[in-house]
Amino acid sequence: MNPTPQGPQRTARPLSEEAKASLQKTHTLFRMFIVAVLGAFFVFQLDIAYLWLTAILTAAGIALGIIVLIRAIRFKESKLVLFGTISGLVVSAVMVILVLTSALFFNQVRDFQQCSRQALTSKASTECRVQLENSLPGPLKQPVR
Repeated sequence: MNPTPQGPQRTARPLSEEAKASLQKTHTLFRMFIVAVLGAFFVFQLDIAYLWLTAILTAAGIALGIIVLIRAIRFKESKLVLFGTISGLVVSAVMVILVLTSALFFNQVRDFQQCSRQALTSKASTECRVQLENSLPGPLKQPVR
């Protein structure tokens, strides 16, 4: 017994050369966008001294994300590309907030990173956090738990 489909089968129409080229360009832009977003995230994790590179990669990610989002909507790309682009733009928006906050408190974050690198125990790590909290302006201070 061979199972038969319960309706007309959908067959994909072959794409024209222009459509294939457009699809390839969108996928290449999407890959560049993902690399920029992930690169910005991982460079931010390295050191505060690379904040300028994080800002550049974040700006590139936002620009590429907007371009890919427009292409995905206009050319009705796959849902995965659309979802990935929207998710990447959300991450980029968070990265903008992190970059601006780190730039605003550059010296405090730099001192905290230096202290954390030398902290070998949990007590030393706690002291680094306390030092950071004490160096922040009044409304941003939180009690140590």
